[in-house]
Amino acid sequence: MATVTPDAAPGEFIPPGSRFHFLPSPFPMKRGGQLLGARVTYETWGRLNDARDNAVLIVTGLSPDAHAASHADDPTPGWWEAMLGPGKPIDTGRWFVVCVNSLGSCKGSTGPASIDPATGQPYRLSFPALSIEDIADAAAAVVRGLGIERLACVIGNSMGGMTALALLLRHPGIARAHINISGSARALPFSIAVRSLQREAIRLDPNWNEGHYDAGRYPESGMRIARKLGVITYRSALEWDGRFGRVRLDSDRADNEPFGLEFEVESYLEGHARRFVRRFDPNCYLYLSRSMDWFDLAEYADGDVLAGLAKIRVERALAIGANTDILFPVQQQEEIAEGLARGGAQARFLGLDSPQGHDAFLVDFGRFGPAVRGFLDELAG
Repeated sequence: MATVTPDAAPGEFIPPGSRFHFLPSPFPMKRGGQLLGARVTYETWGRLNDARDNAVLIVTGLSPDAHAASHADDPTPGWWEAMLGPGKPIDTGRWFVVCVNSLGSCKGSTGPASIDPATGQPYRLSFPALSIEDIADAAAAVVRGLGIERLACVIGNSMGGMTALALLLRHPGIARAHINISGSARALPFSIAVRSLQREAIRLDPNWNEGHYDAGRYPESGMRIARKLGVITYRSALEWDGRFGRVRLDSDRADNEPFGLEFEVESYLEGHARRFVRRFDPNCYLYLSRSMDWFDLAEYADGDVLAGLAKIRVERALAIGANTDILFPVQQQEEIAEGLARGGAQARFLGLDSPQGHDAFLVDFGRFGPAVRGFLDELAG
């Protein structure tokens, strides 16, 4: 394990409490190419017991970093603060929790924004094609590097649900149990279409310049539109209506440009996008987005996704989703539970009546928290 914090490249944003694991070098990529001197960022909570059998791995969605919750080295709230900590659904008084930032990201793990040691310049589009399987293999390397032979559970949210399934398939025996939250075993056409539009918005921004942008000439408009498209699909029409209705902006907040901002919902999307665009590297966004579109467990079983899932061996599994999710619809979590059960797991599906769509697991802790807590309590016996 690394004992020093590498310097961040201009497009990287490394949380202050990050730790680093350096991957085997070279690190081969599924679709060709390799990485030299690559690293993965992670953070930990709790204590690994003497038997080393109380470890829980969290693999994340597209944009989160490894800072899932506060701890002594970084007391700022994490992106899953309400779920992780002493006495919380993922109880760090019982579990040793590891959260890994995805390979290909810009939050400390090696990705397109990182420096290519062969050139001394950012990889940009020379970064090898990235797959979910590569992200899973990198996470497995962190687990092994921590001296953990078998995880008690691997938890994957959204894109992390894909990563978790790839991890379990490619590294048999790495975990006893699995919680898949708003994830999927393959990308569906609607999700692919949305992500395709997001990538097109970035690529059509003149400042993207085939990936050669900088702080002065940055594809801000493309990233803003991409983020807005994403946020629209992360929540449900039910929530948009209940939260904003048709409320218009006050006159002093309205955009006086022709066809400018007029409704509260437009202002919310604009503010959300502007907070995001300079905190996530556009090329990393493109690579991670495409990795989701490529993922399909059916390719491991002659085109049968349930058969692909059945190749995964875990003792217990829980697949959770929100009934209002349009991006990773709840049928996909039901499919995961069915496929894992075919492989011999004691698998259960839980569809929750949350109005908050795909992002419900980030905000609806009253529903998702008890489900996760209950599963982990059963796992602990």
